[in-house]
Order: sequence, then structure tokens, then C-alpha cells
Amino acid sequence: MKVLFIGGTGVISSACTELAVKQGIDLTLLNRGQTQRSAAEGIKFLHGNINDPAIAGLLADHTWDAVVDWIAFAPEHIQRDIDLFRGRTGQYVFISSASVYQTPPSSLPVRESTLLDNPYWDYSQAKIACEELLLQAYRDEKFPMTIVRPSHTYDSSKIPLFGGYTTLQRMKQGKKVLVYGDGTSLWTLTHHKDFAKGFVPLLGNARAVGEAFHITSDEWLNWNQIYEIVGQALGVKPRLVHVPSDLVAAFDAEIGSGLLGDKANSMIFDNSKIKQVVPDFACSIPFSWGAHEIVEWYAADRARQVVDERLNTLIDDIIAAYESVIPNSKS
Repeated sequence: MKVLFIGGTGVISSACTELAVKQGIDLTLLNRGQTQRSAAEGIKFLHGNINDPAIAGLLADHTWDAVVDWIAFAPEHIQRDIDLFRGRTGQYVFISSASVYQTPPSSLPVRESTLLDNPYWDYSQAKIACEELLLQAYRDEKFPMTIVRPSHTYDSSKIPLFGGYTTLQRMKQGKKVLVYGDGTSLWTLTHHKDFAKGFVPLLGNARAVGEAFHITSDEWLNWNQIYEIVGQALGVKPRLVHVPSDLVAAFDAEIGSGLLGDKANSMIFDNSKIKQVVPDFACSIPFSWGAHEIVEWYAADRARQVVDERLNTLIDDIIAAYESVIPNSKS
């Protein structure tokens, strides 16, 4: 099977790239060749910018069994891809986001049939618009699209906490760390290698054409547990300060939109649909293992241990503001 990944070296896509090659897929990556991640052996490369009008000439002599765009975020990206790959691929896979689902959800677990409606986050609204354009192309011309919605997917380099490595360093130093809400909302974290086990079998799969799938772990944790698991991997007990997401948004609107439009709400998923199409799909990496991978990856190279001082100060300011008005909140 001949497959093209547009991108293919990011947190989520790198695991899919590795697994696709292991399974014998003839894989080509189209990217600018600027990533610091090493790609698996056996991969072909086309170096170019998908947004460059000259890319049509680079692709002119190729056809594909499946094309996956990992870096499409706006409807104009989708229209570009439809025009580029119409009649030249047996399947086009758009990487959407589970943040497109109704936020906050009216019921849990979320299914693929759940309403798409996120009024808080521009990123999610753009992804919804992308999906609508693809659905219209499927109805109008049977453009062979598949939509995949990852949720919070991580690898050893991606710390799934507010503040990333800055928060990890605060934990190590015994400083207070910010947790949005009361820390009891449920969340789903998926290791990128587990995601790949559900994703790669969709490529070239006739049952996936015209359909949308989310691919997530079935492990549900609340945010207090997530922070505590990372603390255990570090060998420390984190000092958690629970701050309303609205207060975080008041300090930084961009960060706040990502919280109110995503992580501030409980979000768990029914994975029945992907398991029907990929019967062998099962996630096997609990976050307790993933947290140790993260800690070890950052400890292995001091160059990775970068603290964002602006964010560090912002966390201090938000916690100070919260503790100044909430009695008995200091710890």
C-alpha cells in the first residue's frame, strides 16, 4: 500500500509513521525537512511546503492509496487538499480534534455522533469547519475522506500538564503548581503509540471511508490524579493549588480559551466505533508508565529542560491573586 503523510514527524504522527513502516506500508513523508525528530528507516521523502503553489508539480506523477494531512487546521487547507488529491488517492484522512465535540458535553461518554459545538476555542471551530467542508465534498463528489479525532495524545517529550516542563520544574523545586478547577474533572490521556495502533489499520480500509472516528485510551483519570502520577514519577508530592479556569482566562485569554474550550471539562470517550473497524485495537500503556517515560526523557538531556520564565511568572501571579481572595487557600 502506497501512503503519503503530509507532516508525519510530530508527536502523534511520528508513532504512526513508525508503525506504518513496520507493517510494510510504502510510506512517503511530504514536509520541509526541518524537524528535529529522526524518522524511521525505510521512509521516502518529498521535501516541500504543502502551501507552496509549486507543490502540485512535485506531486504530479504520483497517486496514492491513502493521503493523510497531519497539519491541516483551516478550511482553506482542506480545499487545497481536495483540489490536489481529487482522483489521485483512494482515501484522504483529515486529522481533526476531539475538542470539536460539544463543550461542555451534555452527556458522557462522548461518541462520534455527539454534536460538534465548541463556542470557546477558535482552533476547534476551524476544525469543525474543515470537517463540514469534507462532508460536503463526500456528499457532492464522493471524495473519499476519513476524519480522525485525536484527544490529548502525548509522548515522552510532551508533558500533558498546564505549563509543560515549567510545571515539572516547579514540582521538583517544591513550588506550588496550578491545577484548573477543583482537579476532579475526568480526562483522557492517550500514548502516541497506542493511538497509532488504532490509526494505521484505517489506512486503505474501505470501512473507514466516509466515516469519522476518535481514537483514545479507555483509562480515565482526574486532573488531581494526573498531577500526582507525574509527582510520583519525579519522587515528589506536588503542591496543588486549584484555580478556576475563568481566573486563568482573565490573566491570559489565549491560554484560557484552550482551558474553557477543552481541558476544563470532563471528557471521556466511547471507543466502540474504532474497535468495530479495528477489532485488535486496545491501548496498553497506562499514564503511570508514560509519566516515567516523560521524566526520564527530560532528565537525559539538560538542553530539554527549558523553563518558560514568562509562564513561570504568570503561574505565580495567578496563584497569588487566587490566594489573596480565597480564605484558607494557602498551603
